[in-house]
Amino acid sequence: MSTPVWHAPDRAAPRSRTAVSALWRRCLGVLVPQSLFGRLALLLMVAVISSHVLALTLVFELMPRPLGPPPVMLPVPVAGVADMAMPPSPNGSPPWAQAGHPPPPPGLQMGLLLDIGIRLGALMLAAWVGARWLSQPIRSLAGAAQELGHNIYRAPLPEQGPKECVEATRVFNHMQLRICEQLAQRDQFVAAVSHDLRTPLTRLALRAQGLRSSQERERFGQDIAEMDDMIRTTLDYLRGAADAEARVLLDMDSLVRSIAHDCQDCGQDVQLLPSVSVTPMRVQPSAMRRCISNVVENAVRYGQRARIGMEEQSGVLRITVRDDGPGIPETEQERVLAPFYRLEGSRNRNSGGVGLGLATTHDVARRHGGTIVLRNHPDGGLAACITLPYTAAP
Repeated sequence: MSTPVWHAPDRAAPRSRTAVSALWRRCLGVLVPQSLFGRLALLLMVAVISSHVLALTLVFELMPRPLGPPPVMLPVPVAGVADMAMPPSPNGSPPWAQAGHPPPPPGLQMGLLLDIGIRLGALMLAAWVGARWLSQPIRSLAGAAQELGHNIYRAPLPEQGPKECVEATRVFNHMQLRICEQLAQRDQFVAAVSHDLRTPLTRLALRAQGLRSSQERERFGQDIAEMDDMIRTTLDYLRGAADAEARVLLDMDSLVRSIAHDCQDCGQDVQLLPSVSVTPMRVQPSAMRRCISNVVENAVRYGQRARIGMEEQSGVLRITVRDDGPGIPETEQERVLAPFYRLEGSRNRNSGGVGLGLATTHDVARRHGGTIVLRNHPDGGLAACITLPYTAAP
């Protein structure tokens, strides 16, 4: 009696099927459009072309067209023979039927080809228009979602279109309403905290005035001013994300000059480098002023002085602020843009601040479709470049 031998299962076949399935899906991903509009248009065009091919097949194969009356034979001249004509058959059948030959294939006439071409063109145009019409609500929803990142208080979308699109739009509008309500609650909380925190500071400032020692009064005043600045910076950052300030067309050259002159009036070493006139940009004025001022103040605080330059190139405005400080290590240049992150190695420990200046600048630039990049200058110091595209404003 032979002992049964156990064989390991063959895993090659499932693997080959998996590879074939993956290859098939990859081919479909290349051939089939990835947008709803493209898929609807492709489906409609395939449907109309298939229906025409089937109809033409049925017409030419199953229902051949009638051949009409037999032709009349004209006399054929033959040398030495009198003119004679082949008489028609008694039953009226054509000559090729008497000889036993098959009927000639029906030819495609120019009129038939023109008819088919016009029908296909009209149906393809209808497919394109229909697909675009059906995908319009989806494209509107996608555009609204993109705009929501720039303006959370935008008008809600109209709930119209197919049933599925109406349901998706209703959910989107409800989500926007909930976000606005949460931001409003946060604004109320920030206002309450601001009042509650500044009230004790005001009492401390009044009590400090009663101190006999001028040195103690000065120290108390510095501490109170530092705490007030920390509270103001924190509250400004919290308000920034929910800022509903309207965008206006602003002369960026005048804004930067105003910031530089204000810093110079305060005794700070701020220099505005010569530059050509730039195109006005649609921005939030207060937020953009805070964005640029934070970078300039950061340069003066850590690098003793700031040099501001502007340039416009390829639809993008670049504002560069450079200082003469120790710079920032490359591993920390991304981290300092995070809220409440303070660099304590190469920068000044006694400079104050809570780590929100660059974070606020980064948030404002991002809401305007731009970025801020920090890099160490080859000649020393840190260079902060704010990039703002002109096409980002809604």
